[in-house]
Amino acid sequence: MSEALQKAITLLALIGLGLILRSKFKNKEQTNGIKEMVLSVALPATIFIALMKIDVDAKLIVVPALTLLFNFFMYFTAPLAFPFFGIEKDSSMGRTLVMLLPSLAPGLSCFPFIAEFLGEKSVAMAALGDVGNKFFVLIFLYVIAMNMFLKNTKSEETKMGEKIKSLLMNLVQEPINIIIISAAVLLSLGLNFKALPMIVQEVFDKTSAMMTPLVLIFIGVAVQLKQRKKRLIASLLVFRAGLTMLFSAAVITLLGIHDPTMILLATVIPLSSASFWPFAHISAFNSREEALEIPKERRTFNAELAVLVMAFSLPFSTLLILGILSTGTFFAHTSTIAISGIVLMLVGFVPTFLGRKTVRLSKA
Repeated sequence: MSEALQKAITLLALIGLGLILRSKFKNKEQTNGIKEMVLSVALPATIFIALMKIDVDAKLIVVPALTLLFNFFMYFTAPLAFPFFGIEKDSSMGRTLVMLLPSLAPGLSCFPFIAEFLGEKSVAMAALGDVGNKFFVLIFLYVIAMNMFLKNTKSEETKMGEKIKSLLMNLVQEPINIIIISAAVLLSLGLNFKALPMIVQEVFDKTSAMMTPLVLIFIGVAVQLKQRKKRLIASLLVFRAGLTMLFSAAVITLLGIHDPTMILLATVIPLSSASFWPFAHISAFNSREEALEIPKERRTFNAELAVLVMAFSLPFSTLLILGILSTGTFFAHTSTIAISGIVLMLVGFVPTFLGRKTVRLSKA
């Protein structure tokens, strides 16, 4: 049995352990406790170690820029496919999907597998890439959600400047971003990980070691499969993955990337699950519309749909990324990535198309 396959089976076993332990977690708060441990302790420690072990290079600014380019590519491109899925862009469902589909949450769905299969340097690159994504989901998508809300409710009472200022403060206070800033300051002073006191190194090493098991157990505990509209959401996520892989193939070709590790990294980061932050924006405006006593069918966003997308997106992205990295260098070729992207787009689109056609025939 190959080493990659052994790793994949081990990681899947941890997800299975999470499934077994689901009955032990009686409420959402307990499940969120695991996620908080990952996002506030284990993941920041892993990112800090990875960043402190890389050589500083001004060229690395291209990494968050490319992630941000992907966010905007998906933001403008994904809605073009909505009519094929029977979704109106200017509807609560359409607006919700516009918010969620371009966003990324690599911390839970991608970083653990990058650490296991591609190494610490790749984790550092992925963390830098997430900086661009954070700008997109925290600031740009909030402004978009604000505009959608104002247009839908004809309200102008919101002070956008104050809200954006609040979001910027949250951005600075987030543990992962504090770690990235701290690592950047230390590296600028000529200090690397080995220059830190041994006790500090040990603390970060021990907390970092928790990340992969905690993430996989969380996925097993949190996954929800009994939901309405699951077929439509599954089709959309498969289509999104296909479009993402075509984007990755194009970027790899245009930049002339030949290193297999960098090719795999450029492929799996955009395949990360949808982010929690757009849902936070959606929830905030949904609460305001509840206060205004706006009926559900006339609200700007569909909060229940947003939860469903995130519930399906995390396990789907996890298994897809794990599958790609488990094959070694099989996906380290642009032709393989592009063909896989086309296949996934067809797999996502065809069942929905055939279902709609069957409904029309039954009504005829």
